[in-house]
Amino acid sequence: MTSTITRRLVGSVVAVGLAATGIVATASIATAEVGAGNIAASSISAQATQNFGLTTAEAKVVQVKLLKKFGFTGKAYPGKIDGKLGTNSWKAFQVYLKKRYGYTGKIDGDPGKNTIKALQRLLNHRVLSRLTVDGEAGPKTKAAFKKYAKSLAR
Repeated sequence: MTSTITRRLVGSVVAVGLAATGIVATASIATAEVGAGNIAASSISAQATQNFGLTTAEAKVVQVKLLKKFGFTGKAYPGKIDGKLGTNSWKAFQVYLKKRYGYTGKIDGDPGKNTIKALQRLLNHRVLSRLTVDGEAGPKTKAAFKKYAKSLAR
């Protein structure tokens, strides 16, 4: 009983921590109580999305442009137009950033420092943001990304 409560509490703390950092996560937690001859079992799976300040509607615009304007169709973009910039959206974006904005990392769907640097170069070029290309998604980068998403909607 205590281990089940502990696992649920830890799962809740992780979810709150992810929400506090601006990462939207979906998680599933399976637990089993320790009983006579049973071993406690636990599994956690999560898929994070990172919209960097975009609303769901703005993120959908970016996803649609990835599909139509940037040529990611079928197997090249197996994701959904759901307003959540998750792994598939970021993989497609990384391919685009690699072609035009100097992204040199792996196409892994993780919007880490290298992805953010390339995104900042795109934002400096497309919406004249004058961002420092530092790989940090701070308030200026998020504001420029929002401006970029709005420009795509026109």
